Amino acid sequence: MNKFKKLGLTALAGSLVASTAYAGEMSVAGSASIGIKNNSGTDGGKSITMGNQLTFSGGGELDNGLNVALSFVLDHEDNVSKGFDSHSITISSDTLGSIVVAGDGTGNAQSALDTTAAGDAWDNGFTYQGTAYVPMGASTAENNKSVNYTFPAVIDGVALSASYSGSTTGIKSTTAFAATYTGVEGLSVSYGSGENGTVGSEADLTTMKASYAMGSFTAAYSNTENDTSAGTDEEMTSFKISYTVTDDLSVSYGEESHETSGKSVDEEFEAISVSYTTGGMTLTAAQYDASGLANTSGQTAERWKLGASFAF
Repeated sequence: MNKFKKLGLTALAGSLVASTAYAGEMSVAGSASIGIKNNSGTDGGKSITMGNQLTFSGGGELDNGLNVALSFVLDHEDNVSKGFDSHSITISSDTLGSIVVAGDGTGNAQSALDTTAAGDAWDNGFTYQGTAYVPMGASTAENNKSVNYTFPAVIDGVALSASYSGSTTGIKSTTAFAATYTGVEGLSVSYGSGENGTVGSEADLTTMKASYAMGSFTAAYSNTENDTSAGTDEEMTSFKISYTVTDDLSVSYGEESHETSGKSVDEEFEAISVSYTTGGMTLTAAQYDASGLANTSGQTAERWKLGASFAF
C-alpha cells in the first residue's frame, strides 16, 4: 500500500472515531391506553377510545460540562397532520440551569401550571343540544415554539422558570414566568403569569395553585384568571381531595367553577375517580357532572369513563 492510500485511510479512520465520539444514543419508551366513555342527556352515547405514544429520548455530557438532551414524541392522535407531537432540545448544567428550546406540544412557564386542581374536569367533551363547552382563554406559546428557562437552584425549596414564545401571523410574541415553593414537607405552592398575544384580544393570565399532603390525604386548590383587552374576563377556580387507600389504590373528588364576566350563570363541574395501579398497568373509573353549560341555567350533562393505560 502506498503512502497516499495509508494517509487517506488513517484520515478516514480518524473522522469515524470523531463522529462516534459526538453521536448520542436514543432510548424509546411507550405507552398505550384503551377506554369506554358514555355521555348522558341530549347528546348521549357510548364510544370507545384508544391512545398510543412513543417517546424517543437521549443525550449526554459534552467535554465542556454541558448536558444536552433530545426528546421527540410520536403521537398520531395529538397531531394527525404531522404524525408527531412534542419535540425539544434541552441544554443544562448545575450552574447554568436548564434551557429548553421547544417545538410542538411543550407550552410555557404559566401554561405548565394552569391544569386545574381537579384535573381539568371540564375537558371531557361536554355538550348540551349541540352546544359545546368552550374552555377559557390561555396564554399563547404559538405552536408551542418557545424557549423555556429553569433557573439554577439558589434557595432551597424554590424553583423559578421563565419562557419566551415567538410571534406568528396574528399572534404577538409573549413572555411568561412561574415560581414554585416546596420548602415545607407535603406543601407545594405555585404562581405563574403569562400572556395571550392574539392581536385584538390580548390578555394577561395568572395561575395560583397550592396542595398539601398529610398522611393518606391530599388537598389541592387552584385559581386561574384571564383578563382580556376586549373586556371579557374569566376565572376558573377548583379544588380536589384525594385519599390514598393503599400504595396502589386511590380515590379523589374535585370541583371546578368557570365564571365569565357579563354572565349570570357559571359553568360548574364535578368529578369523582378511582385509580388502581398494578405493575405497568393503571385502571381508572370516573364520573363527571356538568351544569350551566354555555352559561345557561338547566343545561346539564353527565359522563362516566372506564380506562386502562399501559407503560412499557
